[in-house]
Amino acid sequence: MRVRPITPELLVAELADRLAGAAVPGRLRVAVDGPPAAEPDALAAALVDPLRAAGRPVLHVRAADFLRPASTRLEHGRTNPDAYYEGWVDEAGLRREVLDPAGPDGSGRLLPSLWDAAADRASRAPYVDLPPGGVVLVSGALLLGGGLPFDLTVHLVLSPAALDRRTDPELRWTLPAFARYADEVDPASFADVVVRADDPRHPALVEAA
Repeated sequence: MRVRPITPELLVAELADRLAGAAVPGRLRVAVDGPPAAEPDALAAALVDPLRAAGRPVLHVRAADFLRPASTRLEHGRTNPDAYYEGWVDEAGLRREVLDPAGPDGSGRLLPSLWDAAADRASRAPYVDLPPGGVVLVSGALLLGGGLPFDLTVHLVLSPAALDRRTDPELRWTLPAFARYADEVDPASFADVVVRADDPRHPALVEAA
């Protein structure tokens, strides 16, 4: 493997070109996976305009809008790393409302958000029609361990030291979950695109030598 330093702007441009050129039946389902400190939501959001400019309809979905209700999510407390790792995201809802409808035989009628975690109620978002050839970007943490049907996966990886340094103090309780994710799932070993994001100003692509 080799590590190629890249500017944030060129990273977005190269990823957008790769996604725009990818052809799959139905719509392209893309995971942008990484801990909050790596800002996967920001990267996915930055890809929207370049993809639209390339003629690809796009929908950006945040995993944070597909959390389980607080009664389930916080059953073992608000700062339980095992519960965060195993069951905060409603993967069944994400599959049912986004990934399956975007798949080869799907209707293309997608729900951009399911649950308002702040209000702890359904978001009541309207459905969106994504035409064939469109791209759905699903961004968030811990997306690659549950067998969700993505066509292309992007993983933002931080070294343990960088993750420790850059994680918001209020989220430090999640660090054991990300250590477990790296150990049990090891997404950097199989993601289609791996980006080292220790320094957001100086990312690097991990590529086959």
